[in-house]
Amino acid sequence: MTGRGGIHRDGDGWVQCAQGHRHWGRFGAAGLLLHRGADGDTSELLLQHRAEWSHHGGTWGLLGGARRGDELPVATALREAGEEADLHADAVHVSGLYDDDHGGWSYVTVVAAEDGDVAARAASPETVEVAWWPVGRLPELALHPGFAASWPALRGAIAALTIVVDAANVVGSRPDGWWKDRAAAARRLVGDVATVCAVGIPDSSLPDTLHRPELRHWWPRMTVVVEGAARAVAEQGSGDGNGSRVRVVAAPGSGDDAIVDAVADSGDGPRVVVTADRELRARCEALGAVAVGPSWFWRVLAAPDPTA
Repeated sequence: MTGRGGIHRDGDGWVQCAQGHRHWGRFGAAGLLLHRGADGDTSELLLQHRAEWSHHGGTWGLLGGARRGDELPVATALREAGEEADLHADAVHVSGLYDDDHGGWSYVTVVAAEDGDVAARAASPETVEVAWWPVGRLPELALHPGFAASWPALRGAIAALTIVVDAANVVGSRPDGWWKDRAAAARRLVGDVATVCAVGIPDSSLPDTLHRPELRHWWPRMTVVVEGAARAVAEQGSGDGNGSRVRVVAAPGSGDDAIVDAVADSGDGPRVVVTADRELRARCEALGAVAVGPSWFWRVLAAPDPTA
């Protein structure tokens, strides 16, 4: 079997895993789990109806395919989605990676949310159609066996990881002269938060007490709450093109109250609050969030994972 248009790619080829199964992709494969809407059964997934002649033909599954030798999973999933469904990468927000390791071969599911209106259509010979399906109707479909096996673990990954940052507390944790210009210090912190959003966080770096799906890597949505002299920073946003991931909130009154409100409004996914304030930590934990100190944030910022 060759790539599209008869072109052979370095990742093309069959591999037998340690479990004795035959898989397409010499370097493994990756696919895009794209969702939109609420987190319940009305949430919708964009699925591909596979042509009968293809491997597991006639089933519904993820847009995806074989990885190239020098390609990271996110790049593979987005490239394949573009080739198979004419889907543009700037229309999605990637939030996590899930590994299905068979021993000697793995399939990486790239979890993502619709970011704007996604236009998709069947754009390759192996694609009969692409369609949005409500999660509650998946039992009606003949699912690709790999996707069907992974779906129970992936179901909870639709709810994104949210991190709320107490800017005043985190900035004040380092004696770097922040007191000379609080607004400038807050702007630097927002830039650091945007870096974490762009690079993502390995699951191994998240707090052990955080209840979460079994993903390998996360790209969180982050809220930075500023107060006092730093409130003007909220008008500038993240300033780096990650506005949809980094939200800067100016506390109208109590900074603690604004942080608690941000946690309460962050949805049903895993939630982390970065602060050393004991009373604030207790209030956020009462809402189901996990609280960590500023040192956790600085460690994450200093040790990005380039392998995602």
